[in-house]
Amino acid sequence: MREGNASTRFPCFRALKGKQMAEANTSEEKTPNYTDEMVETAVQMYQELGNDGLDEIAEAIGKNVRSVRSKLVREGVYVATPKKATKKVDGPSKKELLRDIEATGFDVAGFEGATKSALTRLLGAIAN
Repeated sequence: MREGNASTRFPCFRALKGKQMAEANTSEEKTPNYTDEMVETAVQMYQELGNDGLDEIAEAIGKNVRSVRSKLVREGVYVATPKKATKKVDGPSKKELLRDIEATGFDVAGFEGATKSALTRLLGAIAN
């Protein structure tokens, strides 16, 4: 097991603390991932093409679609595509079918996991 902290095990770290250590590790200026021109092009193209044009925007500025979408979100211009609501099938729910089957005197224990179509067929069979 190692004893002591990093400053006792590595004397070169003794003089550096927190932010100083982070600054010592990053001696070079960090280049931005997106230039101002790239951002301007992406925003302008997005306003013209919308969400359907993300592939074209990504290709035009040399980035992947996820990166472009993230950048547009950070710039405050991206609007997510609304999700389609699932269609509810008309007819009684599974709970209602189970209640109807139970009302006929049939024990429904264990049928909670059955499909709706199976319960409908069962109800039809015992109702006749």
